[in-house]
Amino acid sequence: MKVRVPSLLFLLMMAVTRVDAATPPDTLVVAGSLEGIISLDPAESFETVSSGNLVNLYQQLVQSNRQHPDQLDPDAAASWQPGPDGHSLIFTLKSGQKFASGNPVTADDVIYSFTRVVKLNKSPSFILGELGWTPENVDGNLKKLSDDKVQLNWPADIGSGLVLSILSAPVAGIVDSKLLKEHAEQDDFGNSWLRSRSAGSGAFEVRNYVPHEALIFKRNPNAKPLAKLENVLFKNVGDPSTRRLLVLNGDADVAYDLGADQFSSLQKEKGVHVAQFPAAKVFYLAFNVGDTTQPALANPALWEAARWLVDYQGISTELLKGQYGIHQTFLPDGLAGAIDDQPFKYDVNKAKEILSKGGIAPGTKIDLIVINQPPYSDIAQALQASFAKADINLVVHPLVESDVLTRMRAHKFQSIFTYWGADYLDPNTNASTFAYNVPNGPKTLAQRIQWVIPEISKQTRAAAAESDPTKRKALYADLQRELQRSSPFVVALQSKLLVAIRDNVKGASQNVAGSQLYLDSITKE
Repeated sequence: MKVRVPSLLFLLMMAVTRVDAATPPDTLVVAGSLEGIISLDPAESFETVSSGNLVNLYQQLVQSNRQHPDQLDPDAAASWQPGPDGHSLIFTLKSGQKFASGNPVTADDVIYSFTRVVKLNKSPSFILGELGWTPENVDGNLKKLSDDKVQLNWPADIGSGLVLSILSAPVAGIVDSKLLKEHAEQDDFGNSWLRSRSAGSGAFEVRNYVPHEALIFKRNPNAKPLAKLENVLFKNVGDPSTRRLLVLNGDADVAYDLGADQFSSLQKEKGVHVAQFPAAKVFYLAFNVGDTTQPALANPALWEAARWLVDYQGISTELLKGQYGIHQTFLPDGLAGAIDDQPFKYDVNKAKEILSKGGIAPGTKIDLIVINQPPYSDIAQALQASFAKADINLVVHPLVESDVLTRMRAHKFQSIFTYWGADYLDPNTNASTFAYNVPNGPKTLAQRIQWVIPEISKQTRAAAAESDPTKRKALYADLQRELQRSSPFVVALQSKLLVAIRDNVKGASQNVAGSQLYLDSITKE
C-alpha cells in the first residue's frame, strides 16, 4: 500500500497536466490552498479545507438537510427519541452500515467518537463541551443500550433541539473505534495516525495526503449510497491567478479562493462558470487584549475607534466587487436571531476623537496577522491604509493559514483579521465562541483573545437554555448589540461561497451549513 499510493498520486498529477488539458473522467480535480490543514482528524480539524470536507469522510448521527439546511435529517442514526428525562436522547443506528475498513458502525463507535473528542480537548472540542461534557464526566453520560442503540445524556441546561444541532457538527463525526485503537499511541486515541488519514463511513476515504502538495480521496465502497466519482484530487496551488488558469484551461475541474478580480473575469469565459452558494461565515478584526507587549490592545477606546476605521462600503463594493456584504454582528444572516444592525461607518475624525479621549498615542504600532490568501491579504492592506489616517500603524504579517491558527491558539498575536464559520445552524454556535469565556472552559474565540467576560458568558448560557423561540431570539439580539458596543471584535463582512466550476461538472452543491462542496453527488460529462 505504501508503494502504490504515491504512484497513484504521481499518475493523477500527470493526468491533469497533459496537453489536451482534460482531467480523468473518474476524478474531480480541485485547485486551492491546502496550507491551512493542520489535521484531518474530526476531533482536531478546524480550518476550511479539512473541516469542510469532513462531511464527505464521516457520518454524524444527524445531518443538515441539503435543500433546507435549518432542518435535520437522519445520518448514521435511523431515528431518535427522548430518553427517561429531559436531558437525554436515545438513538437507534441504521442497520448494515460499515466503515471504509469494513468494520460495522455500532453504538461502541458512537461512544468512542464523542469520548475521544472531549478527552483529547483539541480546538473544536468546545462544541461538544456545550453539552456540559468534560473529560471527567463524559463517560457517565454515554450509555450503550445495544449494539445499535445508544443513550446520550447532557448535564448542560439546554434543550434537545440545540443538542441535535450540535451533533450535526463535523466534530461529531463517528470514527471507526476498532481501527483507531489499533493505531493509538500513548493514549492519544489514534490522533497522531488520523491526522493524515480517515476512519469514517462517509462517501469517501482519504487515499493519500502529502502536506503542501495534494490530498486524494477515493470512493468508500461501503458507503450507502455510493459516490458517483471514484477519486477527488485536491491540488495545492498557492497563487489565485494560477488556480484561475488551471480551471479555465481544463487542468482543474473546480477552483476555490480566486479573489474578487479573478472571479469577475471568469464570468465572461466559456467552459466555466462561477457558482455562488450561501455561507454562514463572518469576517472580523480582533484584538488580543491579554498581549502585554502593547497596552493599547486592552483599551476599549481602541476597540471603539476601530469600528469607525473600517471602510465597510469601500471593502465590500469596490475591493471585493460585492461578493461580500457588510455585516456587523457575530450572528450571520441565515441563523435564527441574527440582526442586521449596521451602526458603524468609516469616519476617521470620529475615530481620532475616541483615540484621543482614550489616551492612545498617535503612532501606536499594532501587529496584524492574516492568512496570505484573498480576501484576507487584500482586506489587510485596506485596513492598514484606513487605520493610518487615524495615525494607528498596522503592521501586516501574511501567514499560511495553519500558522495563523497556531499563533491564535497560543495567544501569540496582537491583532488578527480572519473568519468564523458556523459549526451548526443554531445561534449558539457563534454566541458560544464570540461571547463565552470562563475559567478552565472551552477554547473559544473570546478565550483566544483573552477577553474576560463573566457576565456576558452568563447571558450566553441563559440564551442557550431558553426554550421559548421568541424570548431566545431577543436574548441573542441583546448579545449582538452588547458586543457591537463594547467588545474587542469588529465584525465587518459576511461572505458568499464562490466556486469556479467547469461546465461539464454536474451536481455540485453546497449550503450554509458547510464550507466545501458535497462531493458524493458530483458527476462529470
